[in-house]
Formats: sequence, C-alpha cells, structure tokens
Amino acid sequence: MLFLLILCCASAFLVSALLVRYGRRHTRHYGLSVPQRFHAGHVPRLGGAGMLAACSIGWAWMAVSERLALPNQIRFDAWMALSLWVVAAISAAGGIYEDLTQRVRVRYRLLLTLLAAALAVWLMKLSVPRIDWPVIDAVWRLSPWPGILLAVLAITGLPHAFNLIDGYNGLAGLVALISCFALAYVALQVGDRELAAMVLVLAGATAGFLVWNYPRGLIFAGDGGAYLWGLVIAVASVMLVNRHPQVSAWFPALLLIYPVWETVFSIYRKTTRGLSPGLADALHFHQLVYRRIVRGVFHDDESRRMLMRNNRTSPYLWGFTVLTVFPAVLFWHTTWILMVFCGLFIVTYVWAYSSIVRFKVPRWLRG
Repeated sequence: MLFLLILCCASAFLVSALLVRYGRRHTRHYGLSVPQRFHAGHVPRLGGAGMLAACSIGWAWMAVSERLALPNQIRFDAWMALSLWVVAAISAAGGIYEDLTQRVRVRYRLLLTLLAAALAVWLMKLSVPRIDWPVIDAVWRLSPWPGILLAVLAITGLPHAFNLIDGYNGLAGLVALISCFALAYVALQVGDRELAAMVLVLAGATAGFLVWNYPRGLIFAGDGGAYLWGLVIAVASVMLVNRHPQVSAWFPALLLIYPVWETVFSIYRKTTRGLSPGLADALHFHQLVYRRIVRGVFHDDESRRMLMRNNRTSPYLWGFTVLTVFPAVLFWHTTWILMVFCGLFIVTYVWAYSSIVRFKVPRWLRG
C-alpha cells in the first residue's frame, strides 16, 4: 500500500506541475468579482484533472497487478476498478469542463453527479442496508429501495458538499486526505484491504496535488477535484457500511459531517432568505472565518497579503474537522457515541457561526 501512495502522489505531483506550467491560458475566463473569489491573479483550476490522472494510474496498477499475479498483497477486481474509474470520470468531467469554460450550470452538474451515483449503485451493487436504529431498520429490511435511494443521495450529494467547502488553499484537500486515511484505517481494522487501497489511491493523488496547492496556491482543485473527492469518498463509505455489519452507519456520517452539514445549513440559510440554494454567496463558515477571524497579516503587496490570509484560514477549519475525525475513528463501531458527537458538532457549528456573525468571537481565536 505504501507503493500505491508513492505512485499516486508522484503521478499527481508531476501532472499538477505540468498544469501549473501550461494551464494558465484558460484562467482569464474566471470572473474577478465573483463572491467566492479570495485570491489575486490567475490560477489554473485544473487540479481535479491531475488527481484523476493519478487515480487512474493507481487503480489501473491494482487491477493489472491482480491480472498478472504480480507480488502484491492487494486483490482488486478489474471490473471494480473499471466501474470506479467510469463513475469517477463522469463526475469529475463535468467539473473539469466547468473549470475550463465557466459555462456549465449548477443543475447540469448536479444531474451529471446523479448519473454517476446511479451508475455506481448499479455497477457495484451498492446500498445502505441499515441506519442502526432498530425500529427503522426493521422496516428498512422489507424493501431494498430505501437503501438504494439513500446510497444514490449520498453519492450525489457529497461531491457538491466538497465543492462548497473548497474555498481556500488546502482546506477541502486536507479534509479529503484525512477522510481517506480514516476510511482506510477502519477498512484495515475489518480486514478489507481492497477498500483501504482504493481510498489510499485518492489519498496519494491528493497529497501530490497539495504540494502545489498549499501554501503557495499555484493550482486549485476546481469543481473537478471536489467532485472526484466527494464521489470516491462517498462510494467508499457506502461500500464499507454495506460490506461490514460491524461498522456503524454513523461512522461515515460523523467523519464527513463538516462538508455535509455545511451544505445542509447553507441550503437552509439561503432558502429562508428567499434565495436559490444554487446561488453562490460569501457567507459560508470558512468565508466568515477569513473575514472576521483571520487578521494581522500586513504586507505591502496586496496579492501577498491576500495569499497569507487565505493560508491562515484553512488551519481553523482543519481543527474543526479533526474534532469529528478522532471520535469517528475511535468509536467506529459504537452507534450511540457517534450520534452524540454528530449532535455536538451541529450545536457547536451553529453556535460558532452565530458568534462570528454577531462579532462575538473570543479574543484568543483572532489573530
């Protein structure tokens, strides 16, 4: 597995380097006044293409080594590798095309991820067989459709959740990296080396991309990268719960609650104001942290100052994420504890958001 990590990290690093060097031509299409823009200059948003290329190499290696009986402790079915690549490519392709042209509407990207999710469920026989509530599970088992629909919803929604939190250098990338390592750890605990290797391929690709993304911000993941992260992590989460009854269905829920709740809260926030949930704004949690907590960066050059503030924003959210990852990894088989931590996160998030909006942030957090 270490070889897979190194292979995918090196591949993503090299492809991203080429995109940094030759991918600037398309960047002038990006609007300079969009609310989610927090950087100066023209930066390519093609990190998703680099990571998809690295993941393709990693998954292909796993399938080929299985077919050729190469010395390898990981057994990865070629059909599984091909199915995963197809759905990942479909999801990422819409985002990459949007990154290149800025012409794909939100509804069409949503439909594309829905298509990828439906294909994933069909090709890989995925479903969420339980939610670990005994009363509901008794009804849940009467028909396969609730589990299938929940799997489609999860795989469709998570790519857009990652896209929502992808606002600052290293933020969504490190959340994805931590999530992959957490999923791989639990998969190894239950003896599923195939699933662990599948997400470690994405972890390696993400690490290679992050070398260029944080802290210098030389390339962004773009919609393509966010959709790749969300789809693969969602598929892996559903597979883990589907394959192993000892893994609580609330483990991936707590692990990924930051991007998921950010999405749910944003939909609620915009709907109550009479706005479309697909309308971009600058009131997400990470954007408020940037504006009202991260201060004290003074340089003569405006772009340098913006870059430094951008880089200082992500660690606040990384810490926020780690608070959910640790209990998720520690109590991956204990449903009631995972549910308690999910509730605590929601309460903490709402309190923190309200405090920032009302300028009641503790002084020790500002700096």
